[in-house]
Amino acid sequence: MFDWNRSCSYDEQHKRRFHTTARSRLKKLAAQLALPSHSYDLRSNKAGIAVSGEITLHHDRTYIQVGQFGMSSGHGILIRTCKGRKDYTGGANHFVALGMLDDIPALAAAVRAITGVGRDAAHSSDRHAA
Repeated sequence: MFDWNRSCSYDEQHKRRFHTTARSRLKKLAAQLALPSHSYDLRSNKAGIAVSGEITLHHDRTYIQVGQFGMSSGHGILIRTCKGRKDYTGGANHFVALGMLDDIPALAAAVRAITGVGRDAAHSSDRHAA
């Protein structure tokens, strides 16, 4: 498992792994939410040497950003609604723990609860499981 709470500050190698791993997990999240690949962008901004930067999954209806901006609270995943991929401010901010990147089904459930995105996919998989 990746150590999400180990600071990326002044550690270029760890920052590179942080971004690579977070991008991979956000791709898995998009698949779990059954988001068509054309309906979202996946961006990475490494920013300066003293910070983690951020990795963003920007869908037509949700904006999910991973970073080490909430280290003292343990929160580092921002989830909010948006109105298209040009909306960078969106709805109210909701934060969940970085460690949720290790439990994609739980993270997908949080995204569904906060934004409603992916509910159809969740109901579809519930019907197939029955």
